[in-house]
Amino acid sequence: MSIGRRALLALTFVGLFAAGAVLAANTVDTGDDGDGEIATAAETTTTTSTTTSTTTTTTTLPPPRTATLAFTGDLLPHSPVVRAAQANAEEGWDFRPMFDEVRPILSAADLAICHLESPVSSTDTNLSGYPVFNAPRALVEAAIDAGYDGCSTASNHSFDRRPEGVLSTLDVFDQLGLPQAGMARDEAHDLEPVLYEVNDITIAHISATYSLNGFVMPPDQQYLVDLIEPDQIIAEAALAKEAGAEFVIVSLHWGNEYQHTPSSAQDQWLSEILPSDEVDLIIGHHAHVVQPIDKVGDDWVVFGLGNFLSNQSANCCVAASQDGMIAQVTLLESATGEIRVEMVSYTPTWVDRAEGYVIRVANGTPGREGIAETLATSAARTAEVVASRRGPADGLTVADPSG
Repeated sequence: MSIGRRALLALTFVGLFAAGAVLAANTVDTGDDGDGEIATAAETTTTTSTTTSTTTTTTTLPPPRTATLAFTGDLLPHSPVVRAAQANAEEGWDFRPMFDEVRPILSAADLAICHLESPVSSTDTNLSGYPVFNAPRALVEAAIDAGYDGCSTASNHSFDRRPEGVLSTLDVFDQLGLPQAGMARDEAHDLEPVLYEVNDITIAHISATYSLNGFVMPPDQQYLVDLIEPDQIIAEAALAKEAGAEFVIVSLHWGNEYQHTPSSAQDQWLSEILPSDEVDLIIGHHAHVVQPIDKVGDDWVVFGLGNFLSNQSANCCVAASQDGMIAQVTLLESATGEIRVEMVSYTPTWVDRAEGYVIRVANGTPGREGIAETLATSAARTAEVVASRRGPADGLTVADPSG
């Protein structure tokens, strides 16, 4: 695995200062001799009373910096999903309606990160679904429209279209101006960290995958897709902090498919990565079902976000493969200037395959008649898993769908 990513935004700093006022007064009191007669010059007594001048300076410190982050699970362009997008458009593909219900949540976050589990064709040619994906560029356009500020791209499908597919995907992200972590054009590109400036907080993003589904990158192009190697991830995080990052997010494509319980490999990688001072938050995906949210010391791990957009269901897989969530992480600056996670909340979601693959807010108002019970079942199924290890006392809550 190679290390590093692009630096995208310059650092800015804001300072607020206010000064107080300085007040000073001196008084001299001259009086009579006590019997009502004015004293003569020889008898004149002069008394001087002095009030010491006091200067008070008040410095008003700026409020602690804070930011809200949002993360979602797998965007899988299965052929039925792509056909539904085609039906939405007079020409080409339109995935935007699929995000209508979750767009307000994603757009409200200060930083929203998607997980794209597919190469993207820059020319909209040679498109394909499972098992070897290649999505139209309209999917990335829809992600931008939905409110995403960037994506993780390292997955077991990243190399489905070999080096050409990686470069094509990067072309699309570059042309549309959407940052990504997980893929690189060359060694130099690979050594530049991905940095976001969010409410004056510098945040770095790293993305890596457990596998490329048996595909092997050429020996001289090992930089194309980042693989999970704990030492290298920590080294990459250290480079990001040297570049100015105050908070480092690591997106990991890991786990066993359709299993809610984290695998032994997940537990092992977690024990090697998260305790380090360089990594502050781990966001997981790949299992196609949600997994628990937990903590290691003071640091949080979202083991698995589930599917956010896909054609999977009980027909092929398990009913829970239609479930997903939006993990919402609140950052807050401490008194010492350190950026830490203040709290984590999650919004359960469900893919409405019968209604054009619209992503529903499972604990919100039903988007169409007749699915209230289905959404309630999905939300309960998600909550049982996600909150199986942590709860409100730890800082983990279910997000209020009303905002």
